[in-house]
Amino acid sequence: MSCPYPLVVKMKVKVSQKLDNLQSLISQLKEASKDIGAIAIFIGTVRGTSGGEKVLRLEYDAHEVLAPKVLERTLKDVEKKYRIIDAIAEHRTGKVKVGEDVMCVLVASKHREEVFQAVIELVDRVKNETPIWKKEITEKEAHWVERST
Repeated sequence: MSCPYPLVVKMKVKVSQKLDNLQSLISQLKEASKDIGAIAIFIGTVRGTSGGEKVLRLEYDAHEVLAPKVLERTLKDVEKKYRIIDAIAEHRTGKVKVGEDVMCVLVASKHREEVFQAVIELVDRVKNETPIWKKEITEKEAHWVERST
């Protein structure tokens, strides 16, 4: 008996100074299967304030070898848990200005319920488990930001 949901075909992760074009990522997901009925997208963007202070920029650093491996493992875990069809997770490194995108997570599945659940878990796990570190540069100071829980 075959599984009613296809296995992830193209799961893609990327940690670099530039995110891929969003429309291109959506197209890549749609190519994974004709059974896709829902795609959910999360885009993390740099806010202009933090703790009442004006943010000038964020600076991200990542473990070049481990970060992509952790992202791949996370996508596989979420694929199994929610039986999604495909997923993409990308995160920037380097200096990122206010208003610029930092992270994008896209999930494709047959139905909307599993894509919403999967996106929430993926975003939380990317922020908390992936060896990517964030330095916040404000008008008053520069400091490394601890991971959120």
